[in-house]
Amino acid sequence: MIAVTGASGALGRHVIDALLETEAPSSIRAIVRSPEKVADLAARGVQVVRGDYDAPETLGTALAGVDRLLIISSSEIGKRTPQHRAVIEAAKATGVGFIAYTSLLRADTSPLALAEEHVATEAMLAELSVPVAVLRNGWYLENFHSAIVSAPELGAIAGASGEGRISAALRADYAAAAASVLRDPPTAQTVYELAGDTSFTRAELAAEVARQSGKPVVYNDMSQAEYAALLIKVGLPEGFAAILADSDAGTAKGALFSDDRTLSRLAGRPTGTLAAAVATALAAAK
Repeated sequence: MIAVTGASGALGRHVIDALLETEAPSSIRAIVRSPEKVADLAARGVQVVRGDYDAPETLGTALAGVDRLLIISSSEIGKRTPQHRAVIEAAKATGVGFIAYTSLLRADTSPLALAEEHVATEAMLAELSVPVAVLRNGWYLENFHSAIVSAPELGAIAGASGEGRISAALRADYAAAAASVLRDPPTAQTVYELAGDTSFTRAELAAEVARQSGKPVVYNDMSQAEYAALLIKVGLPEGFAAILADSDAGTAKGALFSDDRTLSRLAGRPTGTLAAAVATALAAAK
């Protein structure tokens, strides 16, 4: 039995889809906070069970009989450490034999504030006696969707990443890699640094949007504080704006660049490209 937490999220659904390419639906368990949101998965034969990071009493039942588990990191920044601890403790109590976890690219040395809770979770996993795979994911190309869509009208893409390069890939790429590891797990604790095959700067992103849209688009590089203020001005919560601005500042320091090809090797294909991601976003906006 292979289980995936957070299976109703964008990454989780991609992982389930990737597993269904080779595994029997009845051997896959989707652990979600609200089972009604994934009725389509149940209709496909996937086991759907309730398991809530914030309700530890639900996790033991959700993990009963599970052999291999993928813990998709919580989206609730600031609450991740206790939430992940609850899942890990339940997995240990129910005898799960292998655990994979979605972390952050080079989390142990990353300057990003986002890394802190991932490092704490990795430390908890390192204490387990079962094999563990730490999937240190880089940025998703989908993270730029809204910026791509609005750029032709605004004439600009803003950020604080300077000339920092971003080795992004599609969620589906990371999901394919995760599914590969779940099918053929390592026999010891293993860390995988995962990033896109190619990289780009925010200026190159703006140039690609301009090329495909036929409209002038430039990159406006700002200070971290200026970018955070802009994000707040357009409606983002202050805390989330601060995290995004911090991530951009870290990008300028190389935090999201990697020339490692482990992701495409595990996925069994080249990772998605910037050009394709821009084309998809612009087409969706029409």
